[in-house]
Amino acid sequence: MFKKLYVVLGIMVTVSMVLASCATATTPPPTQPTTPATAMLVGEVTDLGGVDDKSFNASAWAGVQQAITDLGIEGKYLESTQQSDYQKNIQQFLNENASLIVTVGYLLGVDTATAAKANPNTKFAIVDYAYPDCFGDQVEGKDCGSATVMDNVAGLTFQTDQAAFLAGYLAAGMTQTGTVASFGGLQIPTVTIFMKGFQAGVKYYNQKHNASVVALGWDDVAQQGVFVGNFDSTDDGHNTAESLQQEGADIIMPVAGPVGLGSAAYCQETESCLIIGVDQDWFESAPEYQSVELTSVMKKINVAVYDTIKKVLDGNFQGGTTNYTIADGGVDLAPFHNFDSQVPEELKTEIAQAKADLISGAITVDGVLGE
Repeated sequence: MFKKLYVVLGIMVTVSMVLASCATATTPPPTQPTTPATAMLVGEVTDLGGVDDKSFNASAWAGVQQAITDLGIEGKYLESTQQSDYQKNIQQFLNENASLIVTVGYLLGVDTATAAKANPNTKFAIVDYAYPDCFGDQVEGKDCGSATVMDNVAGLTFQTDQAAFLAGYLAAGMTQTGTVASFGGLQIPTVTIFMKGFQAGVKYYNQKHNASVVALGWDDVAQQGVFVGNFDSTDDGHNTAESLQQEGADIIMPVAGPVGLGSAAYCQETESCLIIGVDQDWFESAPEYQSVELTSVMKKINVAVYDTIKKVLDGNFQGGTTNYTIADGGVDLAPFHNFDSQVPEELKTEIAQAKADLISGAITVDGVLGE
């Protein structure tokens, strides 16, 4: 009888050890910093493309990670693979009592506003969006998010057309074929603002130099351009770059998240074109394509997200819109890195002057396009 009891006790100990091992396996991976159980939870809901898109989702997560390190918060993310994931991912963080929910991208505008109105005690920040967004006969919760500013929602927007203007000017000054191009993932404002700025920069270069560089991919007057319809297919990026290159473009700016990596791959394989990255400095975020990365149009989402988290911790959070510009460094042109010696000093000087004129207001993107 005692032998049986020892056997049963042994089995129970073994089972307890196995269960403990299983519980340990569900803890965050060792690469994520550990935080106190009482730490403020910040949850990021990504747009399509995932947290490692080397673009705006990744940049937002970098801001959360920096806050984990510097501020001792707890940070998590949930990836959206389709638009129907937005609402349920937001709800998951509401269920976890997150203090701040960061949603990334224009497409999350309606779902973010709907959740924020239903949960006024939870703070939200949305990247690339601002409220109010309802006008005319639009229906709140369906066609748009909110007809008013919400006290618990911070909109983080970026004047990326200013930095893209400099990229267009650079491309026009560096092209060997006389043709450059941009294309987008989806035709939404946060994509077309890059393409608009790029077109304006090319036009400004033509005006200054009496040149005739052609900018393919976007027509701001017609509001029409080249779009692949997604943010994740590198094959589409490869094929679109090939098509634009066959039309003569030797410098291409893809505004499409991971899709653009397919374009970089095409340029690298064929040695027929150069790439201008977007959102982050691709020289750092996509180092495998450094041989074809002329520069990048940066919007510092990581800084905006980090600052918002700090405001929540400090008790200074406010609803409304913060717009980051070239004047405050929220958007900028990345260094030329491997191509620095190939960019003529005169062109660098002209780009620096154009940046100064954008900051002072001596030139504007809309003003150039309207001329």
